Amino acid sequence: MSEILRCQGLSKRYGHILALNNVDLTLNSGRIVGLLGPNGSGKTTLIKLINGLLTPESGSVTVCGEKIGPKTKAVVAYLPDNIYLNSWMTVKQIVSYFQDFYEDFRPWLAYEMLEKLDISPNRRLKTLSKGNKEKVCLILTMSRNAKLYVLDEPIAGVDPAARDYVISTIINNYNPEATVLISTHLISDIEQVLDEVVFIQNGAILLQKTVDKIREENGKSVDELFREVFKW
Repeated sequence: MSEILRCQGLSKRYGHILALNNVDLTLNSGRIVGLLGPNGSGKTTLIKLINGLLTPESGSVTVCGEKIGPKTKAVVAYLPDNIYLNSWMTVKQIVSYFQDFYEDFRPWLAYEMLEKLDISPNRRLKTLSKGNKEKVCLILTMSRNAKLYVLDEPIAGVDPAARDYVISTIINNYNPEATVLISTHLISDIEQVLDEVVFIQNGAILLQKTVDKIREENGKSVDELFREVFKW
């Protein structure tokens, strides 16, 4: 088991608001990790720092021992919480774009998943439903053979009937030597696939623990402990 992600003394401020406060976090390979916290806790800020979309006030982030930059972007597959693809493009064109842009992209896997969801590669993105657009985004992300997958609310906009498929897509298509970091509010839907969780509040890490230890030490599910800690 090797180290995939390390954050040391990581802080980020927006004006007078301290979004992240001296965060230390290490994630190892072969783990599916839930990043859990209420709105405004710092989850998205942390995710954007990992992906090089923000610059920290202090501290550092490394992925596979490399500082954030072109080398880390080549091994991190990021799914933001919004639909970011050009709506005028066909799904096939988008797949081709990803194939050209990412050396680790597996087009055959993308087409296989699109077929399972009955999404035609010849459809323009703008003609798809919001749910299918989000599925296309997830398929593109999981079709990479990355070292770190960072998924921001991957099942938030997906109807309950499709959530099982989305979750199985995540767990069956990532590199088993990689790490998957999932930010979500729908803990009960995702808990069964998590190896460990990170609780974050007011920009600080409250807890990092395996799911098994939470059940052994607290006699509670992750969802129950989350509701207790954050008074949901």
